[in-house]
Amino acid sequence: MAKSDNSKPIFSNLPTFLHPSAKIHPTNDAEADPNSYSLEKFRLYETKARFYLIGSDRNKKLFRVLKIDRMEPSDLNISEDPVVYSPPEVKNLLQRIAEGNRATGGLTFVAKVYGIAGCIKFLESYYLILVTKRRQIGCLCGHAIYGIDESQLIPIPHASIQTDVAHSKTELRYKKLLSSVDLTKDFFYSYTYPIMQSLQKNVLSMGEEGMPYDDIFVWNAFLTQSIRARCNNTIWTIALVHGHFKQIRLSIFGRDFSVSLVSRRSRHFAGTRYALIQVT
Repeated sequence: MAKSDNSKPIFSNLPTFLHPSAKIHPTNDAEADPNSYSLEKFRLYETKARFYLIGSDRNKKLFRVLKIDRMEPSDLNISEDPVVYSPPEVKNLLQRIAEGNRATGGLTFVAKVYGIAGCIKFLESYYLILVTKRRQIGCLCGHAIYGIDESQLIPIPHASIQTDVAHSKTELRYKKLLSSVDLTKDFFYSYTYPIMQSLQKNVLSMGEEGMPYDDIFVWNAFLTQSIRARCNNTIWTIALVHGHFKQIRLSIFGRDFSVSLVSRRSRHFAGTRYALIQVT
């Protein structure tokens, strides 16, 4: 980090909201409102009747549970456990779930997840679009910015209740069309910084409860709407921005600093014109 002549960091005289370590909501303070927690790491488990998505903060000190019903072939039933669990408590919860479902196959680990990118339905079944691998591509104001390395499409209903429609040629064609969207290129997101908004909006929103969410630049706003509406928060889903993020480190006359370029595509202006004018 560059330093001034008096050996103090060059950011020392800036207002708090511009300091590189300043926090934009949500917070991970254990005394804060549970709806303001930032969940960054998830583990997906399944029984015959339900999916259990266990979300934790970065330090794995706080845990939340999302339950997804698998007994409906064409409906989406999601419920959020209001309890905030500690590591021993969530371990005990999983043990009790496994014991209670022993007769139907028990509890099985499915995948390590870094967020829900969406929930989609074609002809019958709902699918979860999950981020299973990520990479850090930069940092803004002390907040990590990530890109996607790998995603996975998981059907929600259990195989035993799916009808022939779920395996029809039309359903498979729709799934193939969705898979043609490459989420590993030109998409980025952050768990703790509302990168879909400008710096000015983020500064003005400081002090407000919850994570600011302006969906004009959120590519997957429609895909996550059902989950956000049912849970009344955004902690389970990631807000994907389609555009370009580039950050480089420079050094001039012994001063080190970062230069960041952020371009965002509005979801209201899709199409080929994006390459010309629909970037902010």
